[in-house]
Formats: sequence, C-alpha cells, structure tokens
Amino acid sequence: MTNIELDPRIIAIRESLKDIGNTIVIMSSKGGVGKTLISSLMALSLSLKGSSVGLLDLDITNPSCHLVLGINISSIKPIEEKGIIPPIIHGIKFLSIVFYSEDKPLSLRGSEIDYAIKELLAITRWGKTSYLIVDSPPGISDEALDILSYLIDPRIILVTTPSPLSIKSIERMIVFLKDSGEKIIGLIENMANKPTNPINKICRDYNIQYLGNIPFDKYIDNCIGDINCIKTTLFYRSIEGIINKIT
Repeated sequence: MTNIELDPRIIAIRESLKDIGNTIVIMSSKGGVGKTLISSLMALSLSLKGSSVGLLDLDITNPSCHLVLGINISSIKPIEEKGIIPPIIHGIKFLSIVFYSEDKPLSLRGSEIDYAIKELLAITRWGKTSYLIVDSPPGISDEALDILSYLIDPRIILVTTPSPLSIKSIERMIVFLKDSGEKIIGLIENMANKPTNPINKICRDYNIQYLGNIPFDKYIDNCIGDINCIKTTLFYRSIEGIINKIT
C-alpha cells in the first residue's frame, strides 16, 4: 500500500468526488495565457446550458476565478455541515481558498501548499455534479501533479498562446503528461485570431484534439467581474463553441 493510500485525507477525497461525472483540469505550461479566464467561463457556459457544474480554484497562491465571475467573497461563504458545501453562484458550485484567506497573500511553501490542496479536496461536499472544472496552478509544479494524483479520472485541457515561448513550453508539458499516462482531451489556443500552424502541428504530432482558437478580445478585460457583460464578448462565444466539442 502506498503512502497516498495510507493518508486518510485521500480516502475522504475519493468519497467527496465519487458523484462527479466528469473532472476537467485546465492546465497551462506557464502563467498569463488565460487559463483562469477559460476555466471560469467554461464553468459558466456549462451552467447556462443546464449542466450541474462545480468550479474549484486550486491555484492556491494566486486564486482569481472569483474576480472573473464577480463573486463577493465577503458576503458569500461555504456552508459548514459535515465538511463544507460550496455556495452556488451563477448556477455554479464554487470553491476557492479565498473564502478563508480573505483574498490576502498566502505565504505558503512546498508541503504547506500540498496540505491546503488536500484539505480543500477532502472536506468539500460536491454532491451529484455533472462537471467539475479545476483551475490548476500553472506549469508542471509539484502542486499541479499532486492535484492530478488526488482526483478521480481527471481529464486535462491545455491552454497555450501562439507565442514562441508558449509553444515550446506547452510541447514539453505534453511530452511529460503523456509519459506520465495522463489523459489530455484537447488544447485551446488563446489570443490567436485564427488557428496557427505550429499549434496545429503539435496537436497532430501528439494526437491531441485541437479544441479551437480564441481571438484576442480587447473588450474582455472591461467585463471582468460582470457576467452579463462577459456573455456579450467574442471570448465567451468562443468558449461556447469549445464547450460544444467536449460535451
């Protein structure tokens, strides 16, 4: 029996996740490529299409999903009842460390981050949920890899941009994840007005579905925190098209 299997929190995590139909982890090889925005709007789109959806922000040191969706963490809190029940906001079961950090910087390091991730996963009661969208830390960090090991049958969506630095780093990440036996269901190319050849080539070379491109949207920043405004943007319409490919 492994150390993970001996950890009672892992048993609690498996119990809390057992009624989730699809766990989709949004990952990127580097920060600044739009991973959090995509995670948040995918959850919103799924909810508006009638699915039971959860959004779990596990970017512990830089949680931002609540900012995208305009969630006031000072007035909305999880319910404590034999664990914690995520509040439902915009039809989304939402949980983030910010409910406890009060959006202040967290001086967590190494094993402390892993402990926080395990605790959130172990004590959260999701109930029957069709989709759980997980916003993970950027890169192939210990935290990101630990998250994949704790979840039940996680499926990964990768996010990149067409910049040369992003292209090389996402290819490295794909190789690592495939060598580790992880399930990559597709790749999203953000800030690309049309599908680019280098990213399409990577998808072909590694047999990964190209889920679509999201054009650069100069208006999206003005809509952060206002979902009615967000729903009018090209960015959101692009997310809706991607959702149709994975549901």
